[in-house]
Amino acid sequence: MSQTYPPLTAAPIRVPETKIQQQLPEFIRLPKPGANCPCTGLSRSALNALILGTRPKVRSVSLRREGALRGIRLIPARELLEYLHGQIEGAK
Repeated sequence: MSQTYPPLTAAPIRVPETKIQQQLPEFIRLPKPGANCPCTGLSRSALNALILGTRPKVRSVSLRREGALRGIRLIPARELLEYLHGQIEGAK
């Protein structure tokens, strides 16, 4: 008679969007070296692995002023999260 309440199911359930997800910024800036992304918790190197290379998994854009050597790398937040959720769904 060891029943759990509520009963456990094997079927996945869709969690409604929370206020935090609704307030997600449109773009995520790469975190500083040694820091993690506040939205995803991924490290800078993990994000770089997704956005750089010959076949990036998630697109990104580099903004820099004319003549500048350095710029800001921005990643579309929704696209990044969709990719991550797809990886989770595919693992099941």
